[in-house]
Amino acid sequence: MAGAVRLKRVYDPAAPEDGTRVLVDRVWPRGMKREALRLDHWLRELAPSTALRRWFAHEPERWPAFRERYRQELAGAPEVLGQLLACCRRGDVTLLYAARDRDHNQAVVLREVLLEALTAEQADAEPASSPCYGRDFPGYFGEE
Repeated sequence: MAGAVRLKRVYDPAAPEDGTRVLVDRVWPRGMKREALRLDHWLRELAPSTALRRWFAHEPERWPAFRERYRQELAGAPEVLGQLLACCRRGDVTLLYAARDRDHNQAVVLREVLLEALTAEQADAEPASSPCYGRDFPGYFGEE
């Protein structure tokens, strides 16, 4: 069973419930010392491309287009996304980002993608409901 997938700014203090802490920015956060971040992984390959990041410039009116373009970029990085999904399957994960805007940043989109993938995996793993086996049990649906 997968753990929680949380979001946190790199400037917020680390907490025990963070689980595996993963930086998902392409560049190192300003003014942040490596020791202070308490980082488990830095997956810069999952960050938006430099061109996409510069185009977005954290302008909320570009958010819908940014989400779509970033999802396309993530689709092109299945190996690294798979590494992060593996971490999520093992337990809680906190995606770390430096952006000031907590609602419009790449970590929000990445979390959506991870949760969608984990939900799909769980749905595939669940046994089918009993009506699917109805033809194996005569009389189950009232017919003889």
